[in-house]
Amino acid sequence: ISVRSGSVTWEKVDINRSNTCTQSSGTDGFLIQLKQSNMIQSSNQIHQQETKDKKHNETNKRCTKEHFSQNGNKMQEHTEEPGSKKLFKQPAEDQVIEEAQPWRSGCKMQVDGVEEEPPDWLENLFSDHDGSDCSVIDASSTAPTPPASVEEPMVVEDDNGEERAALVPSLFPLMPPTLYFSTANEKVELLPAEQRRLLKWKMSTVTPNIVKHTIARSHFKATKRSHDWLGCWGHHMKSPGFKALGEHQKLNHFPGTFEIGRKDRLWRNLSKMQLRFGKKEFSFLPRTFILPQDIKLLRKAWEDGGSTQKWIVKPPASARGMGIQVIHKWSQMPKKRPLLVQKYLQKPYLIGGNKFDLRIYVYVPSYDPLRIYMFSDGLVRFASCKYSSSTKTLGNKFMHLTNYSVNKKNSEYQTNSDNKACQGHKWALKALWLYLGSKGINTTLIWGKIKDIVIKTIIASEPYVNNLLKMHVKTTYSCHELFGFDIMLDENLKPWILEVNISPSLHSNSELDISIKGQMIRDLLNLAGFQIPQREKEISSCTSASSSSNRERTKPDLSADEKVKRAFFLTQPSADQDLVSSVLDVLTPEDVHVLAESEDELSRRGEFERIFPSQSSSRYLRFFECLRYPNILLDQWEQKYWNNRTKCISLLKSFCEKGVHLGTSDPAHMWSRGNYNFWSEREKPTVMSPSRVLVSHQRATDEDLLDSEVATVSSLPGLLSSGSSPGSSVSSSACSSPQPSLTQNLLSQQFSL
Repeated sequence: ISVRSGSVTWEKVDINRSNTCTQSSGTDGFLIQLKQSNMIQSSNQIHQQETKDKKHNETNKRCTKEHFSQNGNKMQEHTEEPGSKKLFKQPAEDQVIEEAQPWRSGCKMQVDGVEEEPPDWLENLFSDHDGSDCSVIDASSTAPTPPASVEEPMVVEDDNGEERAALVPSLFPLMPPTLYFSTANEKVELLPAEQRRLLKWKMSTVTPNIVKHTIARSHFKATKRSHDWLGCWGHHMKSPGFKALGEHQKLNHFPGTFEIGRKDRLWRNLSKMQLRFGKKEFSFLPRTFILPQDIKLLRKAWEDGGSTQKWIVKPPASARGMGIQVIHKWSQMPKKRPLLVQKYLQKPYLIGGNKFDLRIYVYVPSYDPLRIYMFSDGLVRFASCKYSSSTKTLGNKFMHLTNYSVNKKNSEYQTNSDNKACQGHKWALKALWLYLGSKGINTTLIWGKIKDIVIKTIIASEPYVNNLLKMHVKTTYSCHELFGFDIMLDENLKPWILEVNISPSLHSNSELDISIKGQMIRDLLNLAGFQIPQREKEISSCTSASSSSNRERTKPDLSADEKVKRAFFLTQPSADQDLVSSVLDVLTPEDVHVLAESEDELSRRGEFERIFPSQSSSRYLRFFECLRYPNILLDQWEQKYWNNRTKCISLLKSFCEKGVHLGTSDPAHMWSRGNYNFWSEREKPTVMSPSRVLVSHQRATDEDLLDSEVATVSSLPGLLSSGSSPGSSVSSSACSSPQPSLTQNLLSQQFSL
């Protein structure tokens, strides 16, 4: 046993396995590393430890049950996997940050329109964490606990760097500031004590250390309580669990993203898109069969492919290379079902004789409107044996699989700590582009094709996610998500999507990992736009029964004028560019708010690039199952201002200075009194008359999530005559302190709203 100062770490060990799983938590304590050779203990010792664990678990269950009864949630009972002996080194209670049971839940799945529950252990298998977070898997499943590795301990970082303000001001007046997250060479100033006590983070058993380090630099404190935290990086939940999120809280998942996170769902959704829009647009996923239902189709394709065709067999909801085989004989097909069988890419692009794949980091801060970002750097993961197409080598996972969790077990695996070096079996993505560029390869073209794959794949999940957001989430502020796209290049440098991870591993075991993932997480958290609650009652209200009941999401009510504008543009043909572009002619209060929020977010992007919306995103609107007004608005905004952000920011500033985004009765921002009459009077057979603009109930089911927008509008003149409720204008007060700091000014403005 070795002890080292730095963090609290305790052990959860399966003595039947050769690997040790270490879980880190807290900010003080010690690190205990247990080796397999230390784990041989007498049955009496194990029995004594199990007795202690049982008492500890009973206490946890009782506390959790009391905790859930206050929030109206049902406690999920979790038992340990049979045959597993657990040993714990338990820190003091005030150092332990335990995970509330909802974050350990799975998520509901839509199967042909009907919700079904996946096994609880699947939520862990959606993740490609390589075990460093010591996730607990339910005993109700028969899935084995994957081998784990030791996560690096939290350390006290040097705080002598450049001091940065704790809050990032908005580009626009009367818009709230956001919290600043720093890199390791920066120091974030302290907020006043009254606001600093609100900086609480809900720790989970899967919160990576790279996230812990980043939030610690912004002076967040860990909490065990359910309602007073601002952020959480945890498990994917079952969809109803999102109802418990307060309006001030952010969780790193959206409900329903398993529609691309599971390999079988990914294939099903992309194949639907391929049927609708053709193979030319959706030919980036190898042909896939889901067993047992596709067994006859697979048999025919198998026979047509001949004996030279290789197939890769995968469990539908696994990660880290678990359960994957490459086969070429029907007799080698596993009997266990369900299975996913995919055509093997037999001719990958090789570097130094080795195949590789790319880990692309994709961040979605919002699904409505949809905004997608890609990080400029990533990881290139090599197989650790030189590639051969011979069928005799198909059993060699070090040759055919590129997963780090697989190849690190190879004695020939070579590490790489330099993010600029093209050496070892893991490179930085930017290093790959330099390498390929030196060979005369157009890397910009490859990057563009990868962007195209990412946008189309996220759009494939969009209707499912937005439907569940409507059902279970109070405000879209509460959700954001990081995806890990795994991409492989074939011999012609065409990118193919292998899978999408909804909990990509952030385990950092080298300087290369830390340099890439550390910067990425810092930029992601800044993009997320964490805000300090304006009033303490926003936090305390989360414990009330009303906040955890199934109530409508809290979003600004649209005025009658805004309802009319949205209904009008949702019924127009997108091919009429002149008409669609007129959406910017008169900007309503909600339009200004959406655009200002989008510009603010873009200004915090760091090393992320926004790929949707963009100046060329119009071509993707046809891929949406149902078009949403905010996507039309942002698309037209980008087309007009993508090369002149100064002009568009100046325009929005002038509106926000007048408080337009907070609500106004100014006729200049009432669309129905000007622009609408102009278009309705034009002799266009495709444009409906004012009295017949209709948003059907069928559209309402899948359309924009606001009831106010999707309600049937049968008579626009009648709606207009009923008046509008644009909301009240709110002004801010200046800070009265002499020569206040930037942070104090921002706090003064925010808390006066």
